[in-house]
Amino acid sequence: MAVPGTRYQRVMLKFSGQALQGEKQFGIDPATVDYVAGQVAGVVEMGVQVGVVIGGGNIWRGEPASTRGMDRATADYMGMLATVINALAVQSNVEKRNIPTRVQSAITMTEVAEPYIRRRAIRHLEKGRVVIFAAGTGNPYFSTDTAAALRALEIGAEVLLMAKNRVDGVYEADPATTPHARKYHRLSYMEFIESGLQVMDSTAVTMCMEHKLPIIVFGLQPSSNLRRIIEGEQIGTLIS
Repeated sequence: MAVPGTRYQRVMLKFSGQALQGEKQFGIDPATVDYVAGQVAGVVEMGVQVGVVIGGGNIWRGEPASTRGMDRATADYMGMLATVINALAVQSNVEKRNIPTRVQSAITMTEVAEPYIRRRAIRHLEKGRVVIFAAGTGNPYFSTDTAAALRALEIGAEVLLMAKNRVDGVYEADPATTPHARKYHRLSYMEFIESGLQVMDSTAVTMCMEHKLPIIVFGLQPSSNLRRIIEGEQIGTLIS
């Protein structure tokens, strides 16, 4: 049952790695990480249980590296390690706001993160702790979008919230290069897949479709967007 005044009790937030680089070309922008952490903290303060998955594209992208000759599995494992760096950065900033946080990694690294254990993750959420799921699924060839869908289903999240940098929903074409591209306010899973839209991985969408998990794609700006979604307002694009 949802917290009074909110639509959801438990959500999964997915941030791309690029969302942490701000206006930089690569890496982590401290002010942007602080902004993202503030978004996470704001949801927790509403009484909602929050899981988080963060990509690693601001540090390393496995697929482009593999096209330049690197073994694909190795390149993907390097990308998983990049997501751990991002997870620790967000954890530090969320905890500055006195909100307990746990990082769970699909690749064992006990000095910096717990191993991913589903029941433990759910227990953390029930205790009001933010759980940041790092290292993707722990397997090469799977995107962090797919990891977010998988973890959302495993923890029983009611919605997958895909936070995007510099775009506020799903468009028929890239609005950066096609200024008059039409924005979709609602799509079925099959409409998204058949249209070949690139805003998120089709494997993740298929997984959500099979288990009827709604997806909301929205922009990180303005800062009120996430709160308004949690309260039930139509923001961004709903895929269901």
